[in-house]
Amino acid sequence: MKAHILYVEDDESLSFVTRDNLELQGYEITHCTDGKAALQKAREQDFDLCILDVMLPEVDGFTVAKEIRQYDTEIPILFLTAKSLKEDRLHGLRLGADDYITKPFSIEELILKVEVFLRRSKASAPKPPGRRRLGLFELDHENLTLLHNEESLQLTQKEADLLKLFAENPNQVLKRSDILKQVWGDDDYFLGRSLDVFISRLRKYLRADASLKVENIHGVGFRLKTD
Repeated sequence: MKAHILYVEDDESLSFVTRDNLELQGYEITHCTDGKAALQKAREQDFDLCILDVMLPEVDGFTVAKEIRQYDTEIPILFLTAKSLKEDRLHGLRLGADDYITKPFSIEELILKVEVFLRRSKASAPKPPGRRRLGLFELDHENLTLLHNEESLQLTQKEADLLKLFAENPNQVLKRSDILKQVWGDDDYFLGRSLDVFISRLRKYLRADASLKVENIHGVGFRLKTD
């Protein structure tokens, strides 16, 4: 399987060249041009490595790294910076960065560091089947558990199925009828009442992450907002 890299850089020319070369090496790249979009992607998807520019619009690279480290202590984080100040390097390392590359840098150097960190990291190993990132949580659908920090919440099959459906469709409106057919196998009034109860449970489970909200779209269905 291809390693999936989150690459955050607002310089259009540099990001085009870097992304193109990384893809030529066989990596899957998700590119963001600002820190806010990067945090959104990090909550929605699983990545094997992060390459973060320090100076970013909206949210800086240091803050992005700090947020990611709150729920993923293993993923390698590599900073790209135009600054060579010792204080900046130390600050980034304290936040959990694995290394720095100072601009301008050679593509060969970047690729070498990426290869090294992927080999060292547990993230380079195949991810457990059925697991999905959901904000600060990780859903283990196969084992019916919702993981947050060191805590594990046991789910029912329907709760896990419903969470999986939302995790696969973040920020999208899901119709009540579609949810009922996919999770319960049918769409009728009594199952609809059951769905409302399950939605209330999920809101309670997810309240530890303020960025996650299960919204009621009146007359239509529900949407899991992840920002």
